[in-house]
Amino acid sequence: MKNKYLTIVLLSLLCFSCKSTNDLDKFIKAIDVGKIGTHTPGLEVEAISNNLYKITTTLNLKEKVGQRGWSIDIHPNFQAEFQWSPHLTPGENYIISDHVFRAPALILASEFKSITVIPDLDSRKKSKYRWFMDLDAPGNKLSIGISDYVVKEHVLFQKVNTTEFANGEIELSFYIMLSKDKKDIQNPWRKPLEFMWEKWGKPLADNGEPLNRPLETYVDHTYKWAFDSWKDAVWQEFELNSKKVGAPVFIVNITQSPNYSDLVSEREFRSIWNNAWFSSLRSAQGLYRYGRRIDNSEYIEKANLTKELALSFPQNNGLFPGLIATEMETVDIKGKKYNRSKGWDTYYFGNSTRNPYDRNPKKAPMHIVDMSWTAYHMLTWYDELEKDERLLQYAIDYAEGLLKLQDGKGYFPTWIMDNGEPSEILPQSPGVSVSVTFLLKLYSLTSEDKYKDAALKAMNSVIEDIIPIGRWEDYETYWSCSRWGSEDLVGKKIERNNMFKQNTLSIYWTAEALLTCYEATGKNKYLELGQRTLDELLMTQQTWQPPFMHVKVFGGFGVMNADGEWNDSRQSLFAELIIRYGKLLNKEEYVQRGIAAVKASFSMMYCPENPESKVQWEARHPFFNEKDYGFMMENYGHGGYTNDQGEGIGVFTIYDWGNGAASEAYNKIIDHYGTDIFSVQ
Repeated sequence: MKNKYLTIVLLSLLCFSCKSTNDLDKFIKAIDVGKIGTHTPGLEVEAISNNLYKITTTLNLKEKVGQRGWSIDIHPNFQAEFQWSPHLTPGENYIISDHVFRAPALILASEFKSITVIPDLDSRKKSKYRWFMDLDAPGNKLSIGISDYVVKEHVLFQKVNTTEFANGEIELSFYIMLSKDKKDIQNPWRKPLEFMWEKWGKPLADNGEPLNRPLETYVDHTYKWAFDSWKDAVWQEFELNSKKVGAPVFIVNITQSPNYSDLVSEREFRSIWNNAWFSSLRSAQGLYRYGRRIDNSEYIEKANLTKELALSFPQNNGLFPGLIATEMETVDIKGKKYNRSKGWDTYYFGNSTRNPYDRNPKKAPMHIVDMSWTAYHMLTWYDELEKDERLLQYAIDYAEGLLKLQDGKGYFPTWIMDNGEPSEILPQSPGVSVSVTFLLKLYSLTSEDKYKDAALKAMNSVIEDIIPIGRWEDYETYWSCSRWGSEDLVGKKIERNNMFKQNTLSIYWTAEALLTCYEATGKNKYLELGQRTLDELLMTQQTWQPPFMHVKVFGGFGVMNADGEWNDSRQSLFAELIIRYGKLLNKEEYVQRGIAAVKASFSMMYCPENPESKVQWEARHPFFNEKDYGFMMENYGHGGYTNDQGEGIGVFTIYDWGNGAASEAYNKIIDHYGTDIFSVQ
């Protein structure tokens, strides 16, 4: 036995508070309880049911102790083949900090058994210490403990050399969930999700959290911000081929506030995107819906200008670029340098800079996901807003080009190079799911079987190759802000966790594509796999309100298993899909989760209706006032740290991946389900 541990062999030494422990004995060989200083915390096991146990460790420390963290290690009595954790820990020094405890769980499973460890979030709320978890796949071990952390890479966590334990009581508790049920092994996330929602999520949702007030107020703030108080910075209107077009700019920062006292410096090149994130066409549909509902012709006109811009993107064999931008220049004023646009007379078309080849939009390759996503939104506009035949024809022209790119197995490439050839990177990825959804939407409008056949062929390859091993690799996984692993991990698992670096966008795309396949075919296999994929996605939804988060975060989403965001703007994108599954499966949990995701999409907005967020914004940017109501960062705590003085609050707003996107989600859900959907608690 190691000196720093007390090893508890469950069959002989452990003292239990109630009921039989036979089931626990059949799954777990031993629990190692670490020492704090020279003291070993007491351990109590409560058998809540035959397959659920609560483990509590306590210690009344008489003196201060400084050491390199403390943990409890759980050793199953079977060799796991499947592992899952919410964050990557590629080396011994790495941990899963509680900064990423959104729906925290560790899962090990063999063909016949599974173990899930879930931190007791009630106990964590009361604790003054930072908790962590760890999953060691080669060692077949799960750990939970206490340690301060430092952020490494972008964003991974490591233990600090010394965590200070003060004298007084220390408590840590967690749940162990066991199963031999084949359904629980096939979908290892459903039972933990149900447990965490019932215990922590549902009480918050029933109370109207994270925002217990009408969401229309936030939508109104958004559009007044974009088209009134910040219009000079946000709204872009110009002529393109003798046609008037317009859209909100890709990004603005705090220097563009009407209250900012210094000169403006633009954060990035001035541009308008139709990208899987920054979809001006998607946001314009929300503006159109809202304008139609409140009879605001100005909003409808602006939405139509954005539609005209999307239709102006040139096609070549059906393919088209993902953004339009202006030339930029650096201006020197009194010794300070400012980034400025040269104006729309200098426009050019380009593609997303989030790629493995070139960060210059003029040289970046075409991205199939961006094109399929844009064409899909052309079809939703045509189907639900107005029968503009140009939208349908543009999408058909793209589909014909897309079908020529499908490989023998059914995949579409991720990028298309300048020479028209598919890229060698991610040639077969879950990004193909976006094209599945697009092609099936086109099939529903045209009844052309070739679109359906191509979509199902692609979907079946994702079912066979991607879903079973969790290979959720897309452009954001490696080529956005979290570029760790882009040089040597693409297509490879992290050995210590037996997991890929994973991103939630491709999980969402696949869950949506599977539901669309079910609707097109009526085959239950698509619905069952769709629910499993949705549940994997929901393991990144925030099911509680942590004390170390200083804005409302319940209901929001994280991004990936190697980054630090809370309340990321993708939650507005995910919301309706979750509701659709809930309505179809008659599952209230999903409907509540979807509604909470919509509400979380507005909880970061700077406005009087969000008093917690307002305090944080003003701590970071004291010049903010009512002219800035509607300003909203795309996420919170991105860098892995937060505090009550504004750390974790950002400096920019992306309309199409923030307030405009959130408003689109709300307006679309209202159109599809009516206002009563938001009265469901």
